[in-house]
Amino acid sequence: MQELTRDVAIVGAGATGLSAARALTRAGHTVAVLEARDRVGGRTWTDTVEGARLEIGGQWVSPDQTALIALIDELGLELFSRYRDGDTVYVSPDGGTTRLTGDETPAAPATATETERLVALLDDLAAEVDPAAPWAHPRAAELDSVSFSQWLIQQSEDPDARDAVALWIAGGMLTKPAHSFSALQAALMAASTGAFRHIVDEDFLLDRRIITGMQSVSEAMAAELPEDVVLSCPVREIHWDESGVTVVGQEATVRARRVIVAVPPNLYSRIGYIPPLPRRKHQAHQHQSMGLVIKVHAVYDTPFWRAEGLSGTCFNPAGLVQEVYDNTNHGDERGTLVGFVPDEKADTLFALGADERRSKILASIADALGPAALNPTVYYESDWGSEEWTRGAYAASYDLGGLHRYGPDQNEPVGPLYFASSDIAGPGYQHVDGAVRIGTATAERIAASLAEEPAAGRIR
Repeated sequence: MQELTRDVAIVGAGATGLSAARALTRAGHTVAVLEARDRVGGRTWTDTVEGARLEIGGQWVSPDQTALIALIDELGLELFSRYRDGDTVYVSPDGGTTRLTGDETPAAPATATETERLVALLDDLAAEVDPAAPWAHPRAAELDSVSFSQWLIQQSEDPDARDAVALWIAGGMLTKPAHSFSALQAALMAASTGAFRHIVDEDFLLDRRIITGMQSVSEAMAAELPEDVVLSCPVREIHWDESGVTVVGQEATVRARRVIVAVPPNLYSRIGYIPPLPRRKHQAHQHQSMGLVIKVHAVYDTPFWRAEGLSGTCFNPAGLVQEVYDNTNHGDERGTLVGFVPDEKADTLFALGADERRSKILASIADALGPAALNPTVYYESDWGSEEWTRGAYAASYDLGGLHRYGPDQNEPVGPLYFASSDIAGPGYQHVDGAVRIGTATAERIAASLAEEPAAGRIR
């Protein structure tokens, strides 16, 4: 058991915790980062499975993610564009397929017009919402008390248009049914990316990838802290008072002046706080939960869809795999597809055995791309819901009414305890960009508070 003394202890070696550690050390402070897993990166994980390098966790970089892009440049990492040449395939509820080019839509003209009206309406709402403080919106309580699905019913009589718009936020981003989160939560999701229209546009949202994988961002930051990151060290308890904290982990105990709990909100209660956190913090943590999605990877000898003039992008709203994209690695002659099975559809598939689940998933992809999709050389399912130190994907969000009720307190420290993760970021919410932003901002807040602390109270 290591016994360490630092200025700041950090729980979690994902992009948030490591961004905070990097900023604090650059400001002249000492840190210790305790990570439960045997690796850094959190929900970013680039691994080799049966000879294929897969992005098991978060991976894409969009143009609005300027904090992440700046960090990538600073670390000397390189980006490449997602393959998107060729037609998109749309699978209709009756199983028919349509090839779409450019901005074409498979919807009937009236539904397409209504969908665009709803997109514009959500763009306007997102423009009114400050992603750093959505609870400050004049109608926050009203928007937070109605589910996103019910709010859409209030706005439109076209069920097909409503379903299309709901899917982009529900299945595509929060990975929860649209009846389970509020219109305010949906507006935050849109505002955090700059506009709802950005979520609709996969060419914007899923723009580029890092050649060495998204986890290499965390790996490069951790390499700057060779003596300060302790792996395989779940934190069991945090003892705290006005003089500082004692963070008790499996492999190390850290005495520090401050601590950053840089894990998703659904994991806050895995730690024992002595004395207990204030009542309001306990309540808030009970109103945030993870979504659920199966991220499916299928690797083929060649990207066969390209020879047919297809981009690999497929949408099947009524199917099991609702989205599919070309996820081929930079310079790889093989072809890789990635698909997503969200929320209730994932529940259905997880009730099946592994072989039957694989068969149904590949059949759903084949509905769009043909029988060649049935026989990948490598197949892998990213199941973050069963991952001990995450327990869901992509991120946590509030239940109905929770965002405006508890959001104002989510980033506020409790004495020497600070909480930070992309799940409670404003701009960049849910994304690695948000992790970088909130990690850096939390480090700056702590550095400022330490500078005000009398020298006699400092831990050295």
